[in-house]
Amino acid sequence: MMYRHTPVMLDEIIAYLNCKPGNRYVDCTVGGAGHSRAILEKIYPDGLLIGIDQDADAITNATRLLKPFGANVRLFHENYVHLPNLLSQLNILKVDGIIADLGLSLYQLENSGRGFSFQKNEPLDMRMNAAAAITAADIVNNETQTQLETIFRDLGEERWARKIAQKIVMVRAEQQIRTSGELVKVVCDAIPGRALHQRKKHPATKVFMALRIAVNRELEVLEAFLDSALDCLNPGGRMCFLSFHSLEDRIVKKRFRLWEGNCTCPPDFPECVCHPEKKVKILTRKAVRPTERELAANPMARSACLRVVEKL
Repeated sequence: MMYRHTPVMLDEIIAYLNCKPGNRYVDCTVGGAGHSRAILEKIYPDGLLIGIDQDADAITNATRLLKPFGANVRLFHENYVHLPNLLSQLNILKVDGIIADLGLSLYQLENSGRGFSFQKNEPLDMRMNAAAAITAADIVNNETQTQLETIFRDLGEERWARKIAQKIVMVRAEQQIRTSGELVKVVCDAIPGRALHQRKKHPATKVFMALRIAVNRELEVLEAFLDSALDCLNPGGRMCFLSFHSLEDRIVKKRFRLWEGNCTCPPDFPECVCHPEKKVKILTRKAVRPTERELAANPMARSACLRVVEKL
């Protein structure tokens, strides 16, 4: 298996995590194991890296790549939302740092065969965990027109969500849409000609993103993880989130502000009733973006946003 991926903002993340020998860190989304390997190099020989990924291919790759670090690595084929349970299995109460890279790996786009890319004609799957029940084809062929429109509009911020949903329902009435190539054609046929040619990105970009998010319940998982993640950190521990679209970044930004003790009461309330508690220090007041040098070497990093907090 050829698992190719370049870790995004590697130097910045290692610096923000403040990795120290003997400490414990969690990589919630191991992917190509680039972040994990760099963390291990900093915490060796007495530290521990706990790696999690719901993609079995990523765990297989990480097992091979990180083998030289031996007992300093514990890998789990799981969803990162289950981090508290995984720490309990290891008899660990808290860790010193957490990194979650919420993007797709280059391997998933190029070699997984699961239809993540609109540039390939593959089965319309999009499951990060190949054992999950619902595929992108299930959603495309079974959801109502209204539900499809909601997915494309809310999760993909797709302007032509209604027309695309209408076209999908019309096409699938004759024959089910089973491949990524078939879906790309439907999307391109649905978008009005002038709008289609004016797009800077591929016309199917937002639809594919929305379906991937829906299939893997990415936003619900992120919200649920944030409900318990801070309790998994030691005081002084740091948490890094690398997001690649505005919906994820908005969730992380909002939660960081809540942890910082900002009032969440509606603006028209005469006084604060939520009484927020300051739990963290935000280390990235604005999201950190990749450097021009990194973008030249790795264009996939262009939409990356890094946000970091330190637990008080």
